Amino acid sequence: MWADLAGIGRSAESGGYRRYAWTAADAECRAWFREQAEARGLVYEVDRNGNQWAWLGDPAAGDAVVTGSHLDSVPDGGAFDGPLGVVSSFAALDELRSRGVTFNRPVAVANFGDEEGARFGLACTGSRLTAGQLTREAAHALRDADGVRLAQAMEAAGHDPDAIGSDLERLGRIGAFVELHIEQGRALDLTRDRVGIASAIWPHGRWRFDFRGEANHAGTTRLADRRDPMLTYAETVLAARREAELAGAVATFGKVAVEPNGVNAIPSLVRGWLDSRAADQDVLDTVVAAVEAAARERAQRDGVDLDVVRESFTPVVEFEHALRDELGKILGGAVPVLGTGAGHDAGILSGSIPTAMLFVRNPTGVSHSPAEFAAEDDCAAGVLALADVLEGLACR
Repeated sequence: MWADLAGIGRSAESGGYRRYAWTAADAECRAWFREQAEARGLVYEVDRNGNQWAWLGDPAAGDAVVTGSHLDSVPDGGAFDGPLGVVSSFAALDELRSRGVTFNRPVAVANFGDEEGARFGLACTGSRLTAGQLTREAAHALRDADGVRLAQAMEAAGHDPDAIGSDLERLGRIGAFVELHIEQGRALDLTRDRVGIASAIWPHGRWRFDFRGEANHAGTTRLADRRDPMLTYAETVLAARREAELAGAVATFGKVAVEPNGVNAIPSLVRGWLDSRAADQDVLDTVVAAVEAAARERAQRDGVDLDVVRESFTPVVEFEHALRDELGKILGGAVPVLGTGAGHDAGILSGSIPTAMLFVRNPTGVSHSPAEFAAEDDCAAGVLALADVLEGLACR
């Protein structure tokens, strides 16, 4: 399975993956998922929001145990973030069938669409729509960098954009969702553990900073006469690092757009996106407020106008303690429990159904990069741990 996925959407230049929602690469990944489901005799379906499901047992029976993750990527992302969870889910199901277990609850593997938000700027779009955390109107308003609306992209890929929306009836048939994911950090490597259990997801969000100045000639405009938004943006980037470090949080300007984007032109607009995360809400609020205050102070000095828009936000997610504790018991009680600063579909769905997560060791700690890596024996350990969890939840 891993080899079948390896070439889809991979850039020859960077070695990273560009599997963006509702593109040709995404369609190939979705075709692969369907092939895996049908090869195992599973009931395959696509829900109203474009999420894929592969069912063993009656989907309508209720109290189902679901596992899975996503197949899309960030720009030039790694091979493991998302796909490891989906591949491991099918492999865990194969393992359980080889054990000859009897399933007492329906089981499903899911591939949630547009988890990374790389194309339309909103993470976990598929699960947000399903959980009712994103309206049809708001989803239809999303556009990519080329101005293509999400609805247009879905329709071009053969999916009805007018059908999208809350699907709480479907979620009501799920008793537990367990997502396996590569760890996006080095906590497991430092403790020499192959597998861990998630405790919580830090609150996190994305803020767009629009710095508006005045376009002018780079060679003829005196420095004293300039209204250069790039200066304001640069100071804001430094402020984000400074404030995050002081608070024990993280803050990153990882995306920027410049107009008119000419080498010999002073920009008229610099648009930067801030990603910030912290262990609790108060700290996150403090960091973002401090970054905005620093930006506004510098903007006033530079004669630049500033607008700040919060584009997305996810509050702290505490995974259900009962399910988390059950995973610990199934796995023998010696598995480390750790928090994470990364968002996941499991976090979005936690507001509607019991969810939990397993992490697989990442020796480099690198994620969202072609250097992302997990050793084969650690991946195998993750499959066996997930199989044990599914057996404990669905077969006893």
